[in-house]
Amino acid sequence: MQAGDTVVVKQLNGSPEMNQRLREMGFGEEQRVRVITLQTNLLCQVCNSRLGLSERLAELILVAPAGPGRLGRRLGLAA
Repeated sequence: MQAGDTVVVKQLNGSPEMNQRLREMGFGEEQRVRVITLQTNLLCQVCNSRLGLSERLAELILVAPAGPGRLGRRLGLAA
């Protein structure tokens, strides 16, 4: 995954409370997310808003590249 890529949220792997908070922020399953930067923190665009996520929080979000037949990856910086 690189800056500028669009991904689709496939699964949230946090606690139930954390997953609910991520959904409230717009990171629900099947939501499209555009990656803006992959630096110390992850900056992305979701639901027409730019949000920053820590690496720890981003690691809880399993994504797949937008497009058919792609395997899931973590949204985190090391993905």
